[in-house]
Amino acid sequence: MNVRDAVEADAERLAALTGAPTDVMRNLIHDRTVRVADHDGSVEGFVSYDAEDSTVHVTQLEGTATTCRTLLEEPTRFADTEGMSVELLVMEDDEATQAAAEGMAFERRGPGPRFDGSQTIRYRRDANS
Repeated sequence: MNVRDAVEADAERLAALTGAPTDVMRNLIHDRTVRVADHDGSVEGFVSYDAEDSTVHVTQLEGTATTCRTLLEEPTRFADTEGMSVELLVMEDDEATQAAAEGMAFERRGPGPRFDGSQTIRYRRDANS
C-alpha cells in the first residue's frame, strides 16, 4: 500500500467512501491535508487533518482497521516532528477505527460530540507518545 497526497481526481472515490457529495470532498482536498492509501491504483482509504495551536486534529479517517492504522501514521508523524498532540473523534459503533487508534497509542478521553444523533468517542495521543 502506498500513502500519497490526495489530488482533485481522488474526490469522487473519497465521496464514495464517505457518502458525501463529490464537491465536499474536493473542497476537503483543497482545505486540509489529505493523504490517501492507494493499492494498485485504487484508493482504499484516506485521512484528513489540520493543525491548530498545539494539536493536530484528524477530521476524517476512512478505511479498514489496517488501512486506518497506516493512515494515522501520517498525522502522528507530523505531530511528533512539531511536538504536538493528536486528537481524533471516532463514531461509537466504528470498532475498526477504534482498534486502529488504540493500536497507535491513542487513549480514550471520554465522549465526544454527537453527529447526526450518533455518539462519538474522543481519542488523544499526547506529544511524543
